[in-house]
Amino acid sequence: MAAAPPSPRTGSPKAQLPPCYYEGYLEKRGAKEKVARRLWTCLCGNTLYFYNNPKDTHYVEKLDLSGFVSLIDDPSRDRNLEAARLNLRMKDGEIKLTAPSLEARELWKGFLYSVVDLAVPTTLTLLPGQLHMLREVVEKEKMRRKARASSRAPSSPLSLPLVGEIPACFRPVSRIEAEVLLERHPDCGNMLLRPGRDGSSLAVTTRQDLNGSVFRHYRVTQKQQGGYIIDVENPIPCPTLHDVINALVEKTAGTLQPFILEEPYEENITFVSSNDENGERTLHCAPTGFLSRAPSLPPKQVGTDKWSLRSQTRSPSPSPRSFSPSGSPSNSMRRLVLSPSPLSQSLTDELKQKLEKRRTSQE
Repeated sequence: MAAAPPSPRTGSPKAQLPPCYYEGYLEKRGAKEKVARRLWTCLCGNTLYFYNNPKDTHYVEKLDLSGFVSLIDDPSRDRNLEAARLNLRMKDGEIKLTAPSLEARELWKGFLYSVVDLAVPTTLTLLPGQLHMLREVVEKEKMRRKARASSRAPSSPLSLPLVGEIPACFRPVSRIEAEVLLERHPDCGNMLLRPGRDGSSLAVTTRQDLNGSVFRHYRVTQKQQGGYIIDVENPIPCPTLHDVINALVEKTAGTLQPFILEEPYEENITFVSSNDENGERTLHCAPTGFLSRAPSLPPKQVGTDKWSLRSQTRSPSPSPRSFSPSGSPSNSMRRLVLSPSPLSQSLTDELKQKLEKRRTSQE
């Protein structure tokens, strides 16, 4: 009796997978496959899941991107002139992918780089809205990995002593992720410090070229009385983690150098605004010029009316300097003198009468 064909549902259902960031049709051909297959591809977390069609609930293949090395455009022509090819290089081989269009290929590259590097790529031709989607994916993936690490990581007695003395080449990555980092960024150094697999020790991962990449891993344990030990055939005691790195640099005559990866920072201030009419969101770049300040108002003069009133009551007659032609410039104080109030005018007339009477009595 012939055996029944195997069921295509070989993977977990979609409900149990990480969140899906992007999906669409891709033609996939592995290193051992002679013919490419058109599969519905979903990027869930940092893994590609392949389905026979979009309605399937169980995937037929998956590809973990933790072994990602590079992603290169393939300029060769496809039978479909609108299609665009790219080569996905992993640590265990190369996979050829074909997107239905150039735009779809750029989007796939953007999402793949975002989940692998946890940073939005800056060398791709993408629209502002697409770049905004990639930023959201980066934040979601960071939160997903952080939650996953906190739920799975064992308690480490080194967590507190490491505070304040962690070298710049320390990276909270796994063994495979450390190898990928060193291979992808050879100009940034070839030695990094990372947590050990058991959670109670550290490890140093190194990479050198010898007809290809050669990786080495060294365990670093903490002594009960303080300090650290590089666990090799002849253990090397070191007072601090900085001394661990310096010891490896000295032992190899400078061949090993700490891995220092410059994190990218934005050069311009950008913000997202939505259109009130159609609701479309657009990324804008803030102006880079100096902020212009509004001209400040002159200080308000207090007590000007009282001062002008007193000056008029004390003067027996208006000063010639107080009168100026209507077209000549004058300050606010002089304008008040030119138009005296009725009260000040009556006091002036009364004073004139008294002076006139006194002059008459003297005669």
